[in-house]
Amino acid sequence: MDIHVETERMKLRRFSAGDIDALASLHGHADVMRHIDDGLPVPRHVVEQQQLPSILREYDELPSGQGCFVAAEKSSGAFLGWLSLRPATSVGLSGGTELGYRMLPSVWGRGYATEGARALVHHAFTELGVDRIVATTMTVNTASRRVMEKAGLSLVRTFFEEWPEPVEGAEHGDVEYAVTRETWAQQHEPH
Repeated sequence: MDIHVETERMKLRRFSAGDIDALASLHGHADVMRHIDDGLPVPRHVVEQQQLPSILREYDELPSGQGCFVAAEKSSGAFLGWLSLRPATSVGLSGGTELGYRMLPSVWGRGYATEGARALVHHAFTELGVDRIVATTMTVNTASRRVMEKAGLSLVRTFFEEWPEPVEGAEHGDVEYAVTRETWAQQHEPH
């Protein structure tokens, strides 16, 4: 199934080999990557040889309905970024299904990340039978934290990890947000 989830303004679909330019542009953007991994843009050859092949492999390896999905604008088909659901393996997490997202700076502040995150949380709880959604970001990444909160996740804790190459703001630690299916269902009960 190519189209995974639809929102009011977006289609979330599987990546394909034809998405290399868009993914390389996203992961190669300094502003996108400043709070992720080593804080540096990812060279195109790494995206081509490692990252995109890994994303494509995950569709067969992860539980059904999980992976990384292109966020494309419904009206134009334009690449906006990606959103993901994967088993939680990020540093500092212990279990759950991890929500992730990266959007092009040209669409920051327009609600796409929140819209996609809400849709994936809903999909995870209602279609995939997930019990707990988790997400992490650097404490200083206030925009990402707002997305998590608007998607229904709540702050669980602040934690500190040792990084080989600390990025600016790492001294403030990272934050974990989470929501259980039970809590989410209570938030979405008709009143």
